[in-house]
Amino acid sequence: MTTPLSLEPIEKASRDELMALQLERLKWSLNHAYQNSPVYRRKFDEAGVHPDDVKSLADLARFPFTTKQDLRDNYPFGMFAVPQEQVSRIHASSGTTGKPTVVGYTAKDIDTWANLVARSIRAAGARRGDKVHISYGYGLFTGGLGAHYGAERAGLTVIPFGGGQTEKQVQLIQDFRPDIIMVTPSYMLSIADEMERQGIDPASSSLRIGIFGAEPWTNDMRSAIEKRMGIDAVDIYGLSEVIGPGVASECAETKDGPTVWEDHFYPEIIDPVTGELLPDGELGELVFTSLTKEALPIIRYRTRDLTRLLPGTARTMRRMEKITGRSDDMMIIRGVNVFPTQIEELLLKRHVLAPHYQIVLTKEGPLDVMTLNVEPCPESAPDLAALESAKGALAYDIKALIGVSAVVNVLAVNGIERSVGKARRVVDRRNLA
Repeated sequence: MTTPLSLEPIEKASRDELMALQLERLKWSLNHAYQNSPVYRRKFDEAGVHPDDVKSLADLARFPFTTKQDLRDNYPFGMFAVPQEQVSRIHASSGTTGKPTVVGYTAKDIDTWANLVARSIRAAGARRGDKVHISYGYGLFTGGLGAHYGAERAGLTVIPFGGGQTEKQVQLIQDFRPDIIMVTPSYMLSIADEMERQGIDPASSSLRIGIFGAEPWTNDMRSAIEKRMGIDAVDIYGLSEVIGPGVASECAETKDGPTVWEDHFYPEIIDPVTGELLPDGELGELVFTSLTKEALPIIRYRTRDLTRLLPGTARTMRRMEKITGRSDDMMIIRGVNVFPTQIEELLLKRHVLAPHYQIVLTKEGPLDVMTLNVEPCPESAPDLAALESAKGALAYDIKALIGVSAVVNVLAVNGIERSVGKARRVVDRRNLA
């Protein structure tokens, strides 16, 4: 067996050592933001706070939040805290709902990012000599290049495929025999579908580890992927505004939620309505402050991701509960709060149905209507009685357990458009006249 990759000393440091480092780095980050970003100087001054006020980590709660709107209001480079000639790279969100959020990196930021993704890949169980097939998109999206630099930094062999061309992905997985794949969980399902279409048992592939991120996915989805692919599926977490993938990642030995790399990102949980700080263990909105970023320091960034902070297990650093919902992904249907992952969890219990789905929201007069489009597993497609039973049972579960009625449509095999990146789980047509 090849040798596992070694941990960094900070991953096993005591909490006291870690917190002392966090406080030192927090003071630097707040001062860097205040002195070099006019946006942060104005925000801090308006809130009546100054970096010199920070004597303990708890003092961070006095500082104002940063939101996605702040980045959009200062588009494209207004939030940067270094001169343009020090910016080595620019990434941006897709901007599907307006201007993209633009982020920048100095050479040191790129180096830090590569180290953190390498740490994440090690935590997933990588070994010396492993080959990594990257199916995250390259370009302005942070996933592809973030994974790429991290895998190289870990000393692994990189196969930089990117998204799309699913038939070719399968061919190269068969031919190049990678050990690890980095991809969205929804696109992993598309790759598995293509393998089966070609007569290949997905569990027979060379893959040993799947590192999945960029979209919420449930533990039931994890179990389904692991069984189908014969791999360990671990969760990597990140967002471009904070750095990209590698803000947190699960450890293979526990698979109990991503460990936050707290030496570079300070996490808080707040009440998403009031903004009040919540204690560890309580469910709320995740907030991050960068401790070492130069080009774009980010102070108390509201991620909109809903989770809770938990004690460390495989590492000293705290874990976050697996993200299964975002406050801005929440659907309000006839007064009931619904998350796509709640639907996913119920769907995965119906084994004659495939794990692909899309929720379509429309109006009938003043009332919301939720239609859930699903499709059969290929082997169950001819069994109309079993599919009708599963359809009725799924509609019943949604009503009984979530509290909303749903029209369940079973489409043909491959009837739902496959994603090559983040899956489009919800189509909201309620505001279309």
